Amino acid sequence: MILDINTLRLDFPILAQTANDQPLVYLDNAATTQKPQVVLDALEYYYQSQNANVHRAAHALSGQATQAFEGARTKVASFINAPDSAQVIWTRGTTEAINLVAYSFGMHSLKAGDEILLSTMEHHANIVPWQQVAAATGAIIKVIPLTADDELDIEAAAGLFSDRTKLLAVSHISNALGMINPIKELITMAKAVGAVTLIDGAQAVGHFPIDVQALDCDFYVFSGHKMFGPTGIGVLYGKRELLEAMPPWQTGGEMIKKVSFARTTFGELPFKFEAGTPNIAGAIGLGAAIDYLSGLDRAALAKHEQALMKQLLTGLSTMPDVRIIGRPQAGAVSFVIDEVHPQDLATLLDMQGIAVRTGHHCAMPLMQALDLSQGTIRASIAFYNTPDDIAALLAGLDKAREFF
Repeated sequence: MILDINTLRLDFPILAQTANDQPLVYLDNAATTQKPQVVLDALEYYYQSQNANVHRAAHALSGQATQAFEGARTKVASFINAPDSAQVIWTRGTTEAINLVAYSFGMHSLKAGDEILLSTMEHHANIVPWQQVAAATGAIIKVIPLTADDELDIEAAAGLFSDRTKLLAVSHISNALGMINPIKELITMAKAVGAVTLIDGAQAVGHFPIDVQALDCDFYVFSGHKMFGPTGIGVLYGKRELLEAMPPWQTGGEMIKKVSFARTTFGELPFKFEAGTPNIAGAIGLGAAIDYLSGLDRAALAKHEQALMKQLLTGLSTMPDVRIIGRPQAGAVSFVIDEVHPQDLATLLDMQGIAVRTGHHCAMPLMQALDLSQGTIRASIAFYNTPDDIAALLAGLDKAREFF
């Protein structure tokens, strides 16, 4: 199959727009991806033709909405190779999914002296909830350090695992550096000491297929908006035995079997973790995004993205005052320019229609470890980006360097 990126770009209406009277060069995909027309159509169709609350109602409109909503859950399960769609819990995104595990599993399973193992590369969403758990339970947080090459130090990690390690929570891909972490190796280490594993897959699901059974992780979390779906919808996958043992995190409607003033009986999976009216449109939109991605040659898309990464890294390496941070492998490239504040640089790029992101990327401990007090400039790639986009960024950087 010949990959025609220019034709695929037509599926994304926003890419035809301009920014500051310049053609839009959108390289902020690690923050959020753009949405194909089929996702926009799915959202519009739900609100125009299916809008009703899901589950339990006797009328036809609710039946249609429920079928679409639960059909999207089935699509997610297939997309990540989950054994059962009941193990797919809807959340607002990766952050809420991690908080759900932290409060429902962590608060009820960890005790004083237990150890939670994180990595230096984690997003704040995979740090702060565990700090709250540690403060409440007396558990201790330990952190996998970096090597001199700014990769996770696997030898050091091996020395941190012990019979006190009860949870490993790590990112699949660093959102700040675009580095793929050796999660399979880390999961194996965790299993050897009986620790539960949570993988933050927010940056991974849009770039390559995920197989939770092959990974053998206990929890896998991600957001819809980083894989061409709507904002406000995300997924927690969990192993059934853990989810069944965990108490509900939030309570109210939808997640119960029976309520009296004396006692409440909670619903079965997945509903016991989905209190209140869910983001029905978001789930349906995510299902449409999965259909769209599944209809493409993902191996060819990944090869295209890797070519763009190589083009960008090669171009940056020719600029003597540019320093690439880490060893980017997928999605994102972070860099700094000597004596130039990242925000100033991004402003000049924006004037040329080029969208990138600057700052700490919600990874302040990582930036502290790298001695980057001002953060970095991050350019992040999706399959709809083109060699012309990368060339525009490199040319824009040359103009900015001349200005400074």
